[in-house]
Amino acid sequence: MGVFTRTTRGGAAAAAVAALALTAGLGFGRLASAQAPDDAPTPGKLVYDQYCAACHDKPEPGSRAAPVANLRKMSAQTLTTALTTGVMKPVGDQLTRRQMRELVEYLAAPEGPLGTAWIEKAMCAPDRREVDLSGPPAQLGFGVGQDNGRRMSAAQAGLKTRDVADLEVAWTFAFPRTSSLRSQGVVVGSTLFYPAGQTNYVLALDTRTGCVKWASELPSPIRNSLAVGRLGPKGPLAVVGGDNAGQLVALDAKTGKIAWRVDPRHDKNVPLSGSPLFAGEKIIVPVSAMDVANAMRPTFECCKSHGAIVAVEAATGKTLWTWHTMEDAKPLGRKTSHGVETYGPSGAPIWSSPAVDLKKGVVYTATGENTSPPATKTSDAVVAIDLATGREKWVFQALANDVWNMSCPVGPPAPGRPLNPNCFFANEGSVLRDHDFGGGPVIFKGSKGRDVILAGQKSGEVWALDARDGKVLWRHQFGPGTPLGGVHWGIATDGVRVFAPISDPNVPADRSAAGLHAIDVATGKVAWQWKAAPDCEGDRKTRMPTCAGKYGLSAPPLVIDGAVLAGSLDGRLWVFDAAKGDVLGVYDTAQAYQAVNGLAGAGGSIDAAGIFAGDGLVFVSSGYAAFGQQPGNVLVALKPRAK
Repeated sequence: MGVFTRTTRGGAAAAAVAALALTAGLGFGRLASAQAPDDAPTPGKLVYDQYCAACHDKPEPGSRAAPVANLRKMSAQTLTTALTTGVMKPVGDQLTRRQMRELVEYLAAPEGPLGTAWIEKAMCAPDRREVDLSGPPAQLGFGVGQDNGRRMSAAQAGLKTRDVADLEVAWTFAFPRTSSLRSQGVVVGSTLFYPAGQTNYVLALDTRTGCVKWASELPSPIRNSLAVGRLGPKGPLAVVGGDNAGQLVALDAKTGKIAWRVDPRHDKNVPLSGSPLFAGEKIIVPVSAMDVANAMRPTFECCKSHGAIVAVEAATGKTLWTWHTMEDAKPLGRKTSHGVETYGPSGAPIWSSPAVDLKKGVVYTATGENTSPPATKTSDAVVAIDLATGREKWVFQALANDVWNMSCPVGPPAPGRPLNPNCFFANEGSVLRDHDFGGGPVIFKGSKGRDVILAGQKSGEVWALDARDGKVLWRHQFGPGTPLGGVHWGIATDGVRVFAPISDPNVPADRSAAGLHAIDVATGKVAWQWKAAPDCEGDRKTRMPTCAGKYGLSAPPLVIDGAVLAGSLDGRLWVFDAAKGDVLGVYDTAQAYQAVNGLAGAGGSIDAAGIFAGDGLVFVSSGYAAFGQQPGNVLVALKPRAK
């Protein structure tokens, strides 16, 4: 079998060529002017000062903007993607091709040709490249099971509570041109399938050594966490993920060859941020929205995009049905202070993983805020959808009138402070909170057949809803919540308790709930709480410059046997006793590593991608440069410490 699998088919190839042409056209060699004095600003510095410095030179606490030091650790490819199709597209749209080239040259980390040596050096010996798919997957995807509960038995993980209390490094794998690890992998037998950072590869790694069994090159990097399942009743086992181009990709797990690559989106400008999930012969795909960032540009016609849930046929990728969070936006008949037409309703993106009850035939999902009026009942909400038809069964809205985009303040506008043009609705009833459900709902099997839907919100609230009709059974709020705080990426359950991680970055200590909170689901009473605290002792301040303000838990936790594992924004992996909340162990991933593939690795913030496990190892994606956090580029595989 060959080492690499490359895509060269149809539209996928055209997209890849277009992306490469753009990158090549930008020309990332450093430029110098023979007529400029030695101390004159470079052209790229002038572009940066005009378009970027106000946000990135000294980001305010709690800002989503990355400090310029973090931008300088990003590759030219990553920066170009952000400016052309990513969150910084509103800025990129204002630049000429020359300005963009100069800006990327100024910011990008120095780099040589990417090549494939970082893969080739880690190839397994020929007799160890076989991918054995005879056993069940350790997890189906982001939520472990279809209930999205992020719970693994000792048998699934190959680990018991005592094993995860004391961990040491088994191996690490580092990814080139990567500053953030956003995706979670899946384990089947002795093979780990993992999106290779911000490169275009998906890798099949040997769980015990980290060597590469196969490497599949895609037209665009995978953006979300992988799911695993069978492509139809007689189809092959496959790993599926959404890429940066908005395409859903299915790879044959045995060989890494692309089975199909399709576009399930109703709007070709929105990303696939949440992770897909196999549901019988269907794959459920969450669809996000993009205008929350586009609205920063004063001349942008705000706002049109909205979220959706799509069911595709697993065998072919064909779209079967789409549930929309709202109707298509229409002109509102008014213009902004810049004379630009306005549109609505918009928003309610779905950037979390869904849950599916196959027996009852229901999909559960959760949404974000509206980005322009009129406010809809589906924003900041939990929704039940019929699996067979895509029809809405019920909607529970946790926060009404949360119309917000990144041109707006958080909370009431300051008196006398002018509003940005695309926050034209700020004084018309919006609460301006940005309190999404960033984590997907969890199906909790209650007593006497009374199932409960659990959900965590960026407001810091945890909700328990009756699965039959969405009515509230109980709720708890931990801390004040922020756009990047509260429950950010998800919750977990051990079958008795629900575990809510709270991040609360830069919230004052007397108001912060940063830590882990356990609630007894049956009674709704708080079982235990653990409060996180900063650790900037010794060389940690150097390794983790943001340690004083960003140390809460943002990534979703994982239950293994009787333990709960949770990663923190300062790079630490915490292990708790699920019943009592006692800290059983801690491991600091924010370190330098020499990876098995020959690259220097560096750990950083743990965010977005959850901890996962399988075949007797725990896997941590360490490094997340967004939101001013600590970059990193390393997958850390941990094993029980040898006695």
